[in-house]
Amino acid sequence: MTTFRAILRGGAPPPTAPKAPSSSSSHSKPAELQEAAQIDSSKPTAPTSPALRQEYSDIEDAMAAAELIMNDNVEGAEARFRSRNATSSFHQLGLGVTTFMTSILGFEKDAMTEAGVRLTETENRSAEDLRKAQKEAQKSSAGGWFGRGTAVAGDVGASSIYPPGSEFALVNAESQLMNAVVAVMHESLTEGIKGFYKLRKAFLTLDGIMEAENKYLNRVRNGGVSRPTTAAPPRLSEDMMPGSFDQTEFAEYEDTKESDSDGEFADARSVLQRSQTPLSQSTSHSRSSSLDNLSANTTPASNPAGVSSSSPPFHSQTTTSASDLFTSPVDIFIHSGANMCFGILLLIVSLVPPAFSRLLSVLGFRGDRDRGVAMLWESTRVRNVNGAIAGLVLLGYYNALLGFADILPAVQDVDELAEEGEIVGYPAARCDKLLEDMTARYPESRLWKLQEAREMANGRRLQEAVEMLGKNEGGKMKQIAALNAFELGLNTMFVMDWSQMRVAFERCLELNKWSHSVYYYMIGCAELEMYRDAWHRAAKLAQESSEREVVEVEMRRHKKAAEENFRKAPTVAGRKKFLAKQMPFELFVIRKLQKWEERAARLGLELADAPVVSPALEMVYLYSGSKRMTDELLERARGYMKLDRCTMTREQREKALAEERDEGAIWAVGEAALLRSLGRTREAREVLGTVLDMDRNIFKGPTRDDYTLPSAHYEMAAAAWRDGCDATKWPLPEGPEAIDAYRKEKAEETLAYLEKNAKWESYVLDGRFGMRIQAGIDSVKWLRGKKGW
Repeated sequence: MTTFRAILRGGAPPPTAPKAPSSSSSHSKPAELQEAAQIDSSKPTAPTSPALRQEYSDIEDAMAAAELIMNDNVEGAEARFRSRNATSSFHQLGLGVTTFMTSILGFEKDAMTEAGVRLTETENRSAEDLRKAQKEAQKSSAGGWFGRGTAVAGDVGASSIYPPGSEFALVNAESQLMNAVVAVMHESLTEGIKGFYKLRKAFLTLDGIMEAENKYLNRVRNGGVSRPTTAAPPRLSEDMMPGSFDQTEFAEYEDTKESDSDGEFADARSVLQRSQTPLSQSTSHSRSSSLDNLSANTTPASNPAGVSSSSPPFHSQTTTSASDLFTSPVDIFIHSGANMCFGILLLIVSLVPPAFSRLLSVLGFRGDRDRGVAMLWESTRVRNVNGAIAGLVLLGYYNALLGFADILPAVQDVDELAEEGEIVGYPAARCDKLLEDMTARYPESRLWKLQEAREMANGRRLQEAVEMLGKNEGGKMKQIAALNAFELGLNTMFVMDWSQMRVAFERCLELNKWSHSVYYYMIGCAELEMYRDAWHRAAKLAQESSEREVVEVEMRRHKKAAEENFRKAPTVAGRKKFLAKQMPFELFVIRKLQKWEERAARLGLELADAPVVSPALEMVYLYSGSKRMTDELLERARGYMKLDRCTMTREQREKALAEERDEGAIWAVGEAALLRSLGRTREAREVLGTVLDMDRNIFKGPTRDDYTLPSAHYEMAAAAWRDGCDATKWPLPEGPEAIDAYRKEKAEETLAYLEKNAKWESYVLDGRFGMRIQAGIDSVKWLRGKKGW
């Protein structure tokens, strides 16, 4: 779930040019830029049943109350939820969502505990409501959920798309999904395992809902719309998670009745065996599997993984007459909620580090990034809180997680090679439109202003982003204020405004309890740069001048503050854990301070004089800050990277670099990234050459920065990819064949470095680089597939 946290927190910008293959793009064919039809919930079909009228009222009121959350009015939303909490699963879910949003934005343990209690209550109530809906359906001879029919006969306005009780199954799945996130964010491994178990149950439920919807959409497409009849129930007990869980957990989904041949809920296990959608396919095809070609007796094995159907793209299925298909509040709630939840789940699972990916594979399911993103975009078409949350996750994915990647398809390749209906890369136009819509819908929310500032930074408009974040401080929700302060801290670090960077991370300490160790370290980095600035200014002034005395006072103040904050950082580490493990960046901080303390003792230095390479610029590298920088800022950053900025003597520096060769590697990868961002790839490769020749054993040890050698290979891959995408470096006079051969060679070189990196042994920050590496591999394979290499 660190991926979910990263989506919310951000910290790395997408580049301004090419982006990784994904589910949407501003560079897609023109048809992709057409605004999708909005699903309008203002004209519901009037139900005839009093019970259904009450359910409509509950859904509409709960969704309206949830809108207040997205407009920073959590207190108002909670009051409205409490007014009908005793009688409505939807309002009880809303109460759980308010606490969940508060806890996940602020990462506060007490709020997480409260959220867990509320969400468990929602699970229980929605399960009971689901059972009641099934009984009512059975009385009406219409069946029930997971293997029975759809609407209760005679209810005008009841769903003709989903089986009875699907709305409560969705509430149950949503509460399980949020409860799983809360459980995994707890520090207990046992709670984490329980969380993954809930995650799996939610996965199965959501997959069943989406299978029913796909079945209906296929009928619409084929001109034979009719209510689904009976389906083969998923035999969940045959595919249970290994371990000692009680099998009666799955009893509510079992059904011993015979099923006929037309089931809207295909065996949920089939989705668990699908391969991740190939990048060469349209993401829309990944979702529209040919359900009409499957009989109730078809097993998952008979449908080869990764085989797409002849169905038209997903967007064409759902945008055509969408307002006619989804008219009732129940259908709109289920459609938007299932797409939002399942989309988030598929996206997050596809992005988790390899170790957790293997764990989830053992549990029986895997992610699909492209399908997940497509479903999130579909949910954003609905003007309710489900669409808003989907939009928030999408913006976080594009502006934060995708921003870590450097090896991404070039704009010209996307324009030339993307097929009609295929969506590739960063969808700038769609993201801009989405953000514009959300800002208009939620004018009081500072969360969308934060997203707007991220987009500015991603466009290399860092100073504008800093100004917007500065104006965005405060607000009703301190959790959003904490995210804003963290983003401001990163951006001020990228523009090398050390004083404002210090203030921003001091603000994080006041607002947030997540990782004080990292906050103290960041403050120490800012103070160290101000100490070094003052040290060099003082060195240039006359020994007895009054100005020098003033500068020396400033120098001593910053030196003392740097040492205090650096030494404080390890003492507060370990308070937050993930599945009983130390957070990677906190472990990085502990190792770094131990390394400096040992060096200071060995060379007879004070702590502030022990670092050689700028710790602040090292953090810029780790947060992919060079991609947000203008050329002017990149050159300034290179100045801060100079080794003679450190305040030890030349002899001491040379001794430190000789004894700890990983220190020189830190400088090399940071300098290479800056040079590459400036387009000077030949110089970048020259800088990296000395690191690539080093033995791996040099980087082993409790205080060694072990990320530097694999990141040097990554930088070599990024440099090769940039050369292959830069038309100014192509052999243009030699003609198209020579250009194609040159680009193929660069692509192969890129892939070789990336695949070597992907097989690297574990290191402290491997999760941070894992997403960059995978995005690069996907990008190369996409281009090779399109070019036929």
